[in-house]
Amino acid sequence: MRAVSLVPSLTEAVAVSLPGVLAGATDWCSHPPDLDVIRVGGTKNPATDRIAALAPDLVIANEEENREPDLAALRDAGIEVLVTEVRDVPQAFRELARVLEACGARSRPRWLDEAEEVWGALEPDRRRTAVVPVWRRPWMVLGRDTFAGDVLSRLGVDHRYAAHQDRYPKVALDELRAAAPDLVVLPDEPYRFTAEDGPEAFPGLPCALVSGRHLTWYGPSLAEAPQVLAGALRAAHR
Repeated sequence: MRAVSLVPSLTEAVAVSLPGVLAGATDWCSHPPDLDVIRVGGTKNPATDRIAALAPDLVIANEEENREPDLAALRDAGIEVLVTEVRDVPQAFRELARVLEACGARSRPRWLDEAEEVWGALEPDRRRTAVVPVWRRPWMVLGRDTFAGDVLSRLGVDHRYAAHQDRYPKVALDELRAAAPDLVVLPDEPYRFTAEDGPEAFPGLPCALVSGRHLTWYGPSLAEAPQVLAGALRAAHR
């Protein structure tokens, strides 16, 4: 089996579970740190000719992260494309199992079982509201039906725009402040919010700087995500 992954979190899942299967991955596929495969461009602009030259048995994609014209070009080149859809944590586990099986796994990896157990045992002791910017210039936040929104909800954080008609709405900064959340959650991807870039826009509001990999990736990081994210959320109230 030779596979190319166009999704960073799925790249990590396959590389950790099935060493040697991946022939290529995107420039944004940063985990595992020692991943040594051919790079095929970005998630939004993969080099389809480079992918075809690798002659993969399968290309792994995601309906949100990758563009349909690129996937269509790969199919036209005779390459099988597996497209995942992940909008919540349970769906992530199902899709991970599907991807690994398609890549030749004969059994479920231990990390996947451990992650399911960890998330199944969560019982938040309180609920808080939040706004969750994912970009600035312009400001964009988590909206409806997102994996990251479900992750936060399971940790006791309800984001203010969960019922918005858009999945990633553009919202003016004044409106975000007026939403009066209990805290602001600032991940380090896709926009890299830092202590010096982000919190200053929300004076008087607690800001939690969180790992984007643990908030938005569905892969081996899911096993430690509840502990890592919960720690960052607690730190925002110190």
